[in-house]
Order: sequence, then structure tokens, then C-alpha cells
Amino acid sequence: MALEAKLIYELEPMVPFDCAEATTIEKGSFVKITDENIVAITDGDTDAIIGITGEEKKGGDGRTSVGVYLRGVFKVFVGAAGATVGLAAISDTGTGAANELVNADINSENIVGRFLGTATDTQSVMFLLNPFAVNLA
Repeated sequence: MALEAKLIYELEPMVPFDCAEATTIEKGSFVKITDENIVAITDGDTDAIIGITGEEKKGGDGRTSVGVYLRGVFKVFVGAAGATVGLAAISDTGTGAANELVNADINSENIVGRFLGTATDTQSVMFLLNPFAVNLA
């Protein structure tokens, strides 16, 4: 994967989540929770990202689960809106390249974590994965 999130410090072990057997999910992919204990690759801005895959899941391999980190320190890639140290991060998958993060907008509901450095479009930066969601509506 070109924009793979790379684990730097493991804060918790991976947790197994279910996924479709025919689905391919590359290691280091941001995944969203779609149903109870079911994940899929993120495909939109502000998705409800639950974590980052710690292993590759190949479509058609007979497996229906993938290991996901829910917390950890990763090196990630930044989208066009940039990243600022200390600020919250959201997915930029819908408008940017797959697997990019950007600074969260005011009133963002699905926070992925916090930037541990500052970077501009296409650069990599250290990032604390700590996803949570708030309902502001």
C-alpha cells in the first residue's frame, strides 16, 4: 500500500474484527466500523474510523476476520488541508487519496486521533490513534 500507516509504538494489542471473506484489506489501512464487530476500508471523509489494520487480509483467502489496532502511535500521511501538532485528525479519504488524514474541522464528529507533528499535503507525520465519535446534531 502506497500510503500505509506504519506502527511506531504499540499501545494495545490488535483486536479481531469481522469482514467479508471476499474483501482485501491491506496492512496499515484505516477501517471504519459498519456493524457490530464488522469493519470495512474507509471510503469517505469523516468516516467512523475504528482503527488501523495490523495485518493483511486477502480476498478469497477463507478468512472472515482481520486484526485491528484501536490505539497506538503511527506514522501516517496527510491530505491537502494539512496537519498541525496537537490538533485532532479526521479522515480525508473522500476528497484526498485513500488513507490520508487532515486537521479536524470545528464540530467534527468522528475524530481519529491527534497529530504529534506538523505536515503538509502528501507528507508523513507521527500520529496518536485514539478514535472517538460525538453526536453534535
